[in-house]
Amino acid sequence: MSQFQAKDINKVVLAYSGGLDTSVILKWLQETYDCEVVTFTADLGQGEELEPARAKAERAGIREIYIEDLRDEFVRDYVFPMFRANAIYEGTYLLGTSIARPLIAKRQIEIAREVGADAVAHGATGKGNDQVRFELGYYALEPNIKIIAPWREWDLTSRTKLIEYAEQNQIVVAKDKRGEPPFSQDANLLHVSSEGKILEDPWVEPDWDHVLTRVTPPWDAPDTPLEITIDFEAGDPTHVNGEKLGPAALLTKLNELGGTNGIGALDIVENRYVGMKSRGVYETPGGTVLFHARRAMESITLDRGGAHQKDEIMARYAEIVYNGFWFSPEREMLQAAIDKASEKVSGTVRLKLYKGNVITTGRKSPNSLYSEELVTFEEDSVYDMRDAEGFIKLNALRLRLRK
Repeated sequence: MSQFQAKDINKVVLAYSGGLDTSVILKWLQETYDCEVVTFTADLGQGEELEPARAKAERAGIREIYIEDLRDEFVRDYVFPMFRANAIYEGTYLLGTSIARPLIAKRQIEIAREVGADAVAHGATGKGNDQVRFELGYYALEPNIKIIAPWREWDLTSRTKLIEYAEQNQIVVAKDKRGEPPFSQDANLLHVSSEGKILEDPWVEPDWDHVLTRVTPPWDAPDTPLEITIDFEAGDPTHVNGEKLGPAALLTKLNELGGTNGIGALDIVENRYVGMKSRGVYETPGGTVLFHARRAMESITLDRGGAHQKDEIMARYAEIVYNGFWFSPEREMLQAAIDKASEKVSGTVRLKLYKGNVITTGRKSPNSLYSEELVTFEEDSVYDMRDAEGFIKLNALRLRLRK
C-alpha cells in the first residue's frame, strides 16, 4: 500500500540503472502516483555502459534524463576521506557499497531541487542496508523530502511477478534476466559485492571462478611478485609507479594491478544495520592495496599517540559509514580529527603484490619520525639505556603495590 496519495506527488527523481528492477519501478511510479518521473543514472565506475539506460528512459516517455560521470568526485570526496580513517567494518569489510550511497543520495536531492521535484525514489529492498543509507542521506540534506521505496509498498513480491508486470507493460526483459539469477551483484569503482541465492549458506564455498569479476583467484595469479610504488600527499595517494594520476584513474590502476595478482577477494559474514546477518563475496583489489600502503606510510609519519588514537576511533567511524550516517555531525567531527592527523602523511611506499598478498618492502617520507640513530643496536650518543630502569620501575609501581 502506497504511503502517499497520488495527489501528493507531482514529480519524483528516481535512482535509475536501466535494469529490470528500476525499469519496473519507473513504470510503477507513473501508474501509482500519476506523476512525472526524472531519471538519474550515476557512473561510479560500475563498468557498465550507461547510454542504454538513456534509451530505455526515453522509450518510457521520460523527458528529463540525468546521466552523470561521478567517478572522480566519488573517489576524491568519499573514498579517499574514508580511507584516511583506515576504516574497516567488523575487521574485514572496506565499505565499498556503503560509501557509494551518500553521493547518489546527494546528487538526487540536488536534481530534485533543480527540477522542482517533491519526491525521490530508490530501488533498495526492505531487508537491506541500502534503504537506510539512501534515506538517511535524503533526510539529512532535505528534511521534508518525500521518499518512495517501492519494495516496501508494492505487491510484486517475487521475480516472476516482476517479469509478468514488465511484460504486461511492454518493458523489455533480457533473456538472462528471465531465469532466477544465482546471486545479485552491485559494483562501483571501489568494489564488487555478490550476495544472495547460492551464496546464502555460509558453509558452502563460493564458485570463485563464477563469482569473481574483478579479482583473479589467488591460486591462479602470476607466480612472479609485482613490485609497485605509491606516493602520498597529506594522506591521499597521488602517484602509482611514479605516474601522477587523478583520483578515479589512480583507483582504476590499483584495481588492475591488485586484481591481476589475486588481491582483495573476501568471503564475509557481516551484521547488517537492520539486524540480520548477511554473507557475501566482496572484491576490493585497489582498496586493499591502498589500505596496506596507507598503513605503511602512517607507520613512519604518525606519532604513537596520534596513530593509536586513530585506531581507537576507526571502528566507530566505520560503523557510522556502514550505517548510513555520512552526513551526520559525528562523522564530520571524526573526519576533522582524521584529516588533521593526515597532514604529515606524505611520502612513498614500495610494495610487492603476490597471490593475494600485499607485502610492504619499503617506505620513506620527508616527514619521517623514524630515527636510525635511536633504534640502532650499535653504540649511540642519543639514548642512555640506564634511563630505562627508572622508566620500568615507575610503570611497575602499581603492579608491585598489588602484592
